[in-house]
Amino acid sequence: MGTVSQLHEHVRPPAHRIQSEEEALQIARSLAARYLQQASERDINRVLPYEEVDALSQSGLLGITTPSDYDGLDISNSVLAEVIAILAEADPSIAEIAQNHLHVLEVLRSNGSEAQQSAFFARALAGDRFGSALCEPGIRTAGQYGTRLASDGLGHRINGRKLCAAGALFADWLAILALDNSDNLSISLVPRGTEGVQIIDDWDGFGQRTAGGGTTMLHNVHVSADAVIPYPKSMETPTTISLLGQIIHAAIDLGIARAAFAETVEFVKNSARPWMNSGVERAADDPLTIARIGEIAIRIEAAAATLDRAGRKIDIAQINPSEDHVIDAALAAAAAKTLTAEIAMEASNTLFELAGTSSTRIGLNLDRHWRNARAHTLQEPVRWKHHLVGNYHLNGVTPPGG
Repeated sequence: MGTVSQLHEHVRPPAHRIQSEEEALQIARSLAARYLQQASERDINRVLPYEEVDALSQSGLLGITTPSDYDGLDISNSVLAEVIAILAEADPSIAEIAQNHLHVLEVLRSNGSEAQQSAFFARALAGDRFGSALCEPGIRTAGQYGTRLASDGLGHRINGRKLCAAGALFADWLAILALDNSDNLSISLVPRGTEGVQIIDDWDGFGQRTAGGGTTMLHNVHVSADAVIPYPKSMETPTTISLLGQIIHAAIDLGIARAAFAETVEFVKNSARPWMNSGVERAADDPLTIARIGEIAIRIEAAAATLDRAGRKIDIAQINPSEDHVIDAALAAAAAKTLTAEIAMEASNTLFELAGTSSTRIGLNLDRHWRNARAHTLQEPVRWKHHLVGNYHLNGVTPPGG
């Protein structure tokens, strides 16, 4: 396995080694306080968070899912989701960078060989960042791929183009999804500096503006034979890979909801004016406003509880990936993704509903919460979560993996 360990040439001080779940949460809160200070400025001017992402690497949080067999913390998925939600409340773009990294590590945990796990988990513990190059342009439906992994002597070559993926601009390693000559899907872990890899900073979406997404061009890129990991081609059934991705997406939505709610409370308390017919002198004393604040707070709490439950069910599925356990986790993950997506949109809309016209001033940049929620929730359409849950209960159809 020496080939893999020699591929990476970037030198950075070793990351902190986190010893407990409590420490992981404490570090996440400390980073979040730092990220929040200039999150609005980064968004409105699209300043990419290079220093902030380096701090994330050095914090040790990018290695907390590493299994204990490889000297990792092997954090529970409920706590992992809360770590991501804490980061997302401060800056959801940075949390999304972590999401793609953690997805790659779950592929490694599920499908990597012992040698691959030993080599790449060590890199994650050292603070290396893994970015994904999965989706492609010119494909009729999501989940289809045309990029090919062609044999070349003792290794392989990849040519193709991948769409913007969060974190690509900050990645030390790219996880490139491709089909081999037998039409089997695999992920190739390639150092970002490999000859033929070009990442274009071209993400121009109105939300998640600083997540570091970039179109990845692959020009005859060499892949070591021992850096190729099998990837489940069929999305007809769920896997812990897909489920972990879903609850991390859900955690980002939860963080956005919490951020929008905090801004709402602050603005209503200190800046909003009461409606002329309310009969009160302070907006915070308007009974309709009070009730609406309570409604949003309760729904955020319910979404967080559902996410925590889904994390615990995924823990069980990872330990014992029986069909029943994975399906149970899939249904819980779908519920969490649905509730967090809905409350992210509702909380960011309610911000303006209760704060009033003055809250729409461009300089306040409060619309970033709605923009982030709208852009991020598009990655996991809620309408299909409703369908998969209903189809399982009515017709016994196994939930799909996406």
